[in-house]
Amino acid sequence: MDKVLWERLVMVVFVFFAIPFPKVLVVNGAIPALFAFGDSILDTGNNNNILAITKCNFPPYGRDFPGGIPTGRCCNGKIPTDLIASALGIKETVPAYLSGNLSPQDLVTGVCFASAGSGIDDATSRLQGVVSLPSQLRLFQEYIGKLTALVGQQRAADIISKSVFLVSAGNNDIAITYSFLLAPTLQPFPLYSTRLVTTTSNFFKSLYELGARRVWVLSTLPLGCLPGGRTVAGGPLRICAPFANQFAQTFNGQLSSAVDSMRVTLPNYDIRFIDVYTPLFNLINNPQPEGFVDVSEGCCGTAPFGVSGICTLLSLCPNPSSYVFWDSAHPTERAYRFVVSSILQQHTNNVSNSFAFAPVNSSLSN
Repeated sequence: MDKVLWERLVMVVFVFFAIPFPKVLVVNGAIPALFAFGDSILDTGNNNNILAITKCNFPPYGRDFPGGIPTGRCCNGKIPTDLIASALGIKETVPAYLSGNLSPQDLVTGVCFASAGSGIDDATSRLQGVVSLPSQLRLFQEYIGKLTALVGQQRAADIISKSVFLVSAGNNDIAITYSFLLAPTLQPFPLYSTRLVTTTSNFFKSLYELGARRVWVLSTLPLGCLPGGRTVAGGPLRICAPFANQFAQTFNGQLSSAVDSMRVTLPNYDIRFIDVYTPLFNLINNPQPEGFVDVSEGCCGTAPFGVSGICTLLSLCPNPSSYVFWDSAHPTERAYRFVVSSILQQHTNNVSNSFAFAPVNSSLSN
C-alpha cells in the first residue's frame, strides 16, 4: 500500500475516534478483515479455554462490554483490536480464534490470535502457559487452510493481502521475563532487546511470506507508569519507574528501526511502527484536559506484582471513565480510545474518496 493510501486509511481511524465520532463504512470491501497477534493489548479471549496463568474471563472484566459480560479481554470494555476493526467498518468486535464457535463470517472478516501474557521470548509464554508467537503463527497457518476451504485459494489470498494485521509484543518480555528473571543475572538490557527485535523481525517476515501486506506494529506501553510498575519499582511515592520506562524506550527505538528497514527491503510491504508509548505517557502526565482523574491506580485494583487478574467481584469501580487504567497493567476502554485516536492523528493528511462516513450517536462514556 502506497503512502497516500496509508494516509487515507489512517484518516478513517482518526475520524472514528473524534468526540463525537462517525461510524466508518468501508466501500467495496477495501479492507476486508483484521487480524491480531501478540499479547493482552490485543487478546479478545484466546486464553479462556487453556491452562493459562493470565486470564480475564471473569467479572468485573467486561462490565462495560456489550452485554456486560467478561469475554477474556483485559479491560472493562473494548480493546484496540475491536476499536480499530469497528473504525474500519469491518465489524464491531473481533472474535478469538480459539473461542470454539467461529462462524464462516468470522473467518472471512478476521480473527484474533493474540494471547494475554505472551511475548517475543518463548520463555515469557512458557512462564505463563499462554500461546507463544510461533504458536500464534501456526494457528494463522491453520486459519488460512480453513479460509481457503471456505472461499477458495484466490479469494483467500486476496483477503489476507488486503487486510490489516495488528501486532503487540514486548510488554511482558520486558516487564516480567527480563525484570524478574534476567536482570538479576546482570544481563545488559540492550543485548536482550536486540534479541527480541531479531526474533520479532523474523515473525514479521513470516507474516509477509504468508501473504500479509499491511502490518501495524504497536510499541510497548510506558511500562514504568503502569500501576503494577509503580508499585514494584516506583518507590514509596509510586512514581513512574524510570528504569522500566528506559527499557521500553530502548526496545521501541530498536523495533522502530527494524520495521523501517523491513518496509524498505521487502517489496510491497506496508509495515508500520505505531508509537503507543508516547500518547499514553503524555496522557498519564497531563490527564485533566481529557477528563481523566486517576492515573496511578487500576480502577478495579492494583496488584502488588502487576498481575492482571487482581480484579474481583469485590472490586469497587463506579466510574471507569475517570481512570486511565482498568487494572494493574491495562488501560480502560476510554483510555484506549484516546490513545488510538492520538497515535493515528500523526499519519493524517487527507480523506479518501473510497470511504463513506455515516454519523452515529457515540460517546466516550466508558
